[in-house]
Amino acid sequence: MPYGNLINYGRNRAGTPRRYCKTCKKAFAITKGTLFYRRRTPRKDILESLAMLADRMSLSGVARVKGVKEETVLDWLQAAADHAEEIEEVLLRDYRLTRAQIDALWTYVGHKGEKGGTPKRPTVVPSGGEP
Repeated sequence: MPYGNLINYGRNRAGTPRRYCKTCKKAFAITKGTLFYRRRTPRKDILESLAMLADRMSLSGVARVKGVKEETVLDWLQAAADHAEEIEEVLLRDYRLTRAQIDALWTYVGHKGEKGGTPKRPTVVPSGGEP
């Protein structure tokens, strides 16, 4: 199927369709510029992971269920933040999340990496000094 100056150009090793630009003479994967560009994990698994995080599942829990490292899930989460509008649309439509769940997801993204909670008071030993 032609797309103006773009023509179909086969698939890459992962099976992702490619296009060729007749103007700039370059080929590229159709996922370029998206959350899924250069990802080895299937799109469905990434979106399911984001839906689980939006449903208040822990980062370690999602990693355990999906069989990937926590750092990988965190990387997906940070990449999703860069593509927030597109991700929200898919999560609302395909995974039937509520607006409140989506807001909780972005709040979680915003606080990831920060030290949480209130500062702890130093423990005082009976002699009046610190341990």
